[in-house]
Amino acid sequence: MYLIKTPEGQQAFKERHADLSQRLRSAFLLFDGFRSLAQVLEATAAMGVSKDDVLALVSKGWLVQKEAPAMAGGAAMVAPAQVSKSAVPSLAPANVDPASTKRRYQQAYPVAVSITGGLGLKGFRLNLAVEAAMGYEQLAEIAPRIRDAVGDKAYAPLHKVLFAAEAE
Repeated sequence: MYLIKTPEGQQAFKERHADLSQRLRSAFLLFDGFRSLAQVLEATAAMGVSKDDVLALVSKGWLVQKEAPAMAGGAAMVAPAQVSKSAVPSLAPANVDPASTKRRYQQAYPVAVSITGGLGLKGFRLNLAVEAAMGYEQLAEIAPRIRDAVGDKAYAPLHKVLFAAEAE
């Protein structure tokens, strides 16, 4: 289950609502629609956040389940990063095995962090987006933003690692 913050939840967060304790605030921040409930619970287990705590946030209307993107253009919620996916024509072809995408992600991630880290404060949000990328697909979705920020020459090593054909 993937949860996202509601405007009411974000307002409660900003106002430091009493029902949103410090440990729940930490968990609340992690719900971005890209991390599953299990991943958030695992990340916050040391703080004592339980599934019941999260379900209480859902019952208050501060978190809602993210809807799957519509296949035929229906009225489902689509994250901005998913919209840019169509702007990247060279995403991994259907015949690329999962091991290859995992390997590409592992090789591309440090390159992307290095490139965006070199932007300083100008690229702070972009660097956060790269660090939040949990896999090949999410990193590939951010790639056009990186190219726009640094130019084609600086972006070339990342493009090669992400999208070049495997030489094996």
